[in-house]
Amino acid sequence: MPRLGPKLKRALAGLVLLVAAVAAFLLLSPPHNRDALWAIAHGKCVPDEEQHHDPAPCARVDLSGGEDKGYVILKDIRGVAQYLLIPTRRIPGIESPELLAPDAPNYWAEAWENRSFLSKRLKHDLAWDKIGLAVNSAHTRGQDQLHIHIDCVLPDVRDALASHLSDITSDWTQLSFDLEGLSYFARRLAAADLATKNLFTLVTQGVPGVAKDMGEESIALIGVTSSQGENGFVLLAGKVDPRTLDRMHSEILLDHKCAVARTK
Repeated sequence: MPRLGPKLKRALAGLVLLVAAVAAFLLLSPPHNRDALWAIAHGKCVPDEEQHHDPAPCARVDLSGGEDKGYVILKDIRGVAQYLLIPTRRIPGIESPELLAPDAPNYWAEAWENRSFLSKRLKHDLAWDKIGLAVNSAHTRGQDQLHIHIDCVLPDVRDALASHLSDITSDWTQLSFDLEGLSYFARRLAAADLATKNLFTLVTQGVPGVAKDMGEESIALIGVTSSQGENGFVLLAGKVDPRTLDRMHSEILLDHKCAVARTK
């Protein structure tokens, strides 16, 4: 066997040290905490509100319907204005059957009612059609506590929906165009519908194949304004491919940089 030269020996020794360091980091580093949102909402915000009438670190704690139907509003660490609605009841995510119960809280309506936190963060009013809500699929979310993203809409998504709004009706249809490179089913909702309809149920009952596995679905609710100036919504549903984990999570339709806040 040929003898190794000094330079090669030093290179191999350095490689061994590097591999050892990486292995130690992987072994000693804690795994990603998928219960972080639950720990904040249930372990910090709710007790602070109950004991001190202070929702910190959340922006709001609403327990008016009891803790089983309550929620908190938390500023997300990502984005200039993004907030999250998090139930104060333990609900893993979009696949949870309790979201389809007849008496389930209307978390979507509550999330939309709390969109004013975006305007406060941006220090000016944000128009109806510049705001969107999103819930990611079970396969693409980072946390195992239901949370609704409240944020600005991507300008391209806003423009695409506005230009095709007359083609989107109150019946579920597959869009003839992609949003951020992905295909969605969509239907229109009047502004007043949000208070009376369970959006999770609308998706399971109306979109083909969803009832089989709701966990593969991703939902977004985007504010839209008609050419006549009437406010409403487009409800979007898309399916993730669990084999490839394509980026089918409705959060991609939202803009954490909030570019629409700088446009008319």
